[in-house]
Formats: sequence, C-alpha cells, structure tokens
Amino acid sequence: MSGVRVAVLDDYQGVALDSADWGPVRERAEVRVFRDHQADEDAVAARLEPFEVVVAMRERTPFPASLLRRLPRLRLLVTTGMRNASIDVAAARELGVTVCGTAGSAAATPELTWGLLLSLARGIPDEVASVRDGGWQRGVGFELEGAALGILGLGRIGKRVAGYARAFGMDVLAWSTNLTPEDAAAHGARYVGKDELFAASDAVTVHLQLSDRTRGLVGRPELELLGPRGYLVNTSRGPIVDEDELVAALRDGRIAGAALDVFDTEPLPAAHPLRTLPTALVTPHIGYVSRGTYATFYGEAVADIAAWLDGAPLREVQG
Repeated sequence: MSGVRVAVLDDYQGVALDSADWGPVRERAEVRVFRDHQADEDAVAARLEPFEVVVAMRERTPFPASLLRRLPRLRLLVTTGMRNASIDVAAARELGVTVCGTAGSAAATPELTWGLLLSLARGIPDEVASVRDGGWQRGVGFELEGAALGILGLGRIGKRVAGYARAFGMDVLAWSTNLTPEDAAAHGARYVGKDELFAASDAVTVHLQLSDRTRGLVGRPELELLGPRGYLVNTSRGPIVDEDELVAALRDGRIAGAALDVFDTEPLPAAHPLRTLPTALVTPHIGYVSRGTYATFYGEAVADIAAWLDGAPLREVQG
C-alpha cells in the first residue's frame, strides 16, 4: 500500500485536517485537501485521476458512473454519512471501488431547522440588520406557542423537530406516505393528509428523503394552501420543493416567507433570485456543519481509510 494517495474534497472551511487525527493515514499515505469546489465533470476527473482514495463531503461532489469510469486508480470512496444519493454505488461496485461511510450527528440539522423557524417567526435577520444600519424596530413577529407546525416526514430528524415544537407549545401535524396515525401520536403529532397539513399549518418544515416519489412534492398547490401568512422551512433536499414555484410564491406574496438550507444547485448560483428576495432566509447548506459532526465525519473517515490500508472489514454503503 505504499504510495497511496488520498484526496479530501470540498473542505470549504479548511478544517478537515484539524477535525480529526489523520496520523494513522498520513503515516502510510499522502493526503491532499481541496478547499474549492469543482462542478465540471472533466475538471473533477482530471483532479482525481492520480488518487486511489477519495473522501467526499456529503453530496457536494457527485460520483455518477460516467465519472467513476474515468478514475481507474480509485479503489476506496469514503462518503461522510451512510447515505449519499449522488454516488452511483452499483457502478462503483462493478468497477471494483469500495464505497463506505461514517456516522453523523442526530442533533445538528434539527437544531438548525429550529433556528431558522425562530428567525422567520421573529424576523431576527431583519431586526439585526436594522440595528447594524443604525435603525431600530422594523417588523412585528408572531409567537410559536399555540401555532401549528406541519412536519413533512416524521423520521429521525422530523421526530426531533416535533419534540422541539411541543416544548414551544405548538400544535404538531405530520404527514408522509408511510406514516400512520399511531406512529404520529407516539411522537406527539397528529396525523393528517398532505393537503390538510398545508392548509392548517402556520409553518411547514420538510424532512423527507429525496426520491422519485418526493421530487417536486411541494409545488404550487401546496404553497397556495399554505397561504399568505404561512412559512416554509426546508433543511432536507432542495428538489423536494419546486424551486421555481417557491420563488414565484415569495415574489407574489402568496406565502409569508421561506427559510432554506438546501437548493436544486449547490453552491447556489450567484445571480439566483433566492439570494435577494426579502422574504427568503437562506443559509449555505449548513444543517450538518458543526464541530461535533465534522469530528465524527473525519474521524471515522480516517478509521475507514486505515482499515482499508490494513485489509480489515469496512462499513460499506448499500446502494
């Protein structure tokens, strides 16, 4: 295994090597960290061609079959987290590339979700901007206590958000295709149909996995039901919400506002209207970006690479 080269991709903050002890890998392999993001497949293929091991940060860089076929040296692809829809795992397996993953954080994304909801409810970013600009009070917020929160998807993250909502005295509604009234009740939520959830909620938060079934699930009809006093929060995956319809609804005032951490294209294009719409609260996909999460991601990535170098069993991602 001498001469092994490891590429660590999309380290936007430059913290990969400080988030874990890379000694067990760097003693036996060359590690190179890339802070910039390459979107063009030709550029990614040229960059990664010399590497036997690649560490991918979530879904920042996709690995479709077309790219994997252009990386003949690649033998190990480590993704942070145990699920990555942007990797063609079947193609990797056919090409002899092992795909393995890491654990993550159960708290980071739910906590950001709640921070975004609070910011929407009380207009926190506008009030902060007013003070910085030399002004004072600008708007009038609303209280979460007694309001209705609709949760799309009552899985690992949705359940935590439901707990936060109950602590704030909110009425919690929930829907997904596989959810039952009994499961919802077990987590302090009331099961309703999708249309009723949008019509009855003061705010709706999205916590579904992206699939053919959920792509575009929130579109014009759902936004119309949410109405001009309703808010939408999405920290799950951008394409679950029809982005064009959301932009139109925000521009027309057909919903009160949206807080978004995920988008169809990431990084969000510089000229995208969501960057400037006054009723859009936008963060740069930081739901999982926390010290604790990174310590787990990179620490277990090191363990995966070291195990591979030792010929030990790996936690392979199933695709």
